[in-house]
Amino acid sequence: MSVVFSENGRREFEALLARYPDKEAAILPTLHIAQREFGHVSDEAVVYVAGLLGFTPARIEGVATFYTMYNRKPVGKYHVQICRNISCSLLGAEHLIGHLSKKLGVKPGETTPDGKFTLSTAECLGSCGTAPVMQVNDDYHENLTEEKIDALLDRLP
Repeated sequence: MSVVFSENGRREFEALLARYPDKEAAILPTLHIAQREFGHVSDEAVVYVAGLLGFTPARIEGVATFYTMYNRKPVGKYHVQICRNISCSLLGAEHLIGHLSKKLGVKPGETTPDGKFTLSTAECLGSCGTAPVMQVNDDYHENLTEEKIDALLDRLP
């Protein structure tokens, strides 16, 4: 598979370079473009981004694997990530993970057979004051209960 940014992706990348003359600062936003363009940050995307920025693939791989916001394998239309760190755990995250797993019919790390949902756990989503928290794609959902989760999932097309 050949990975190349679309015309819009290329324009966005060029704007990043103008904004961040130090290419090191452009790694994270360039990986965001790659993920949006290709659906996930594949090995091919890592090599492509490395070439664009003039880094080794190992440098880009290190960044892409350090941050949990980059998906290294394809995910469903809705990527459901639920926090399992201390605040969320104390307020029932493990129970909610079990509820989500049962409702979706998959374990954390799996995608539903129809490709609609991928269920993941996250070490911290940075919203401890509103725990338990889950992120669906780019949207945060806080102070979760089973009922709130069910209502949210039922609203998704």
